[in-house]
Amino acid sequence: MKTHAIFSVLGMAIALAAPAWAALGGDAASVQADLLRMKGELHSSSSGSVTVHEITADHGMVVRQYLTPGGKVFAVSWRGPVNPDLHQLFGTYYGQFEQAAATAPHTDLRHLTIEQPGLVVHASGRLRALFGRAWIPGLLPKDFSAADIE
Repeated sequence: MKTHAIFSVLGMAIALAAPAWAALGGDAASVQADLLRMKGELHSSSSGSVTVHEITADHGMVVRQYLTPGGKVFAVSWRGPVNPDLHQLFGTYYGQFEQAAATAPHTDLRHLTIEQPGLVVHASGRLRALFGRAWIPGLLPKDFSAADIE
């Protein structure tokens, strides 16, 4: 019984210490952890009041994280041969995404559009060419348009 308790505590400690993605609504502190997790290359740029961190992985996945001047992730985008782990990328917004995706009208199997007051997601693609973007409308900086999310 003691061994089981020790492994349970150890498992919880490892889970809590695991690196988190710079998820929607989160902060920039985990960008380096994302870089290590994707085993990619980081490029950062600033334009106006927005900072963009772009991680490119060897297998062709590109993830961009858009941050406000205060360091909050207000948008993410991705493109590559597979979708990234959307649960990690959307963070606390994943539940809302999952619920909306289950009831979203589908015009075909290649497109998903969710437009809610607290979360917008556009995803599309075909085999080995997937892309998407998601943002929190309430966090968009005043001088930034959703059309600028690439």
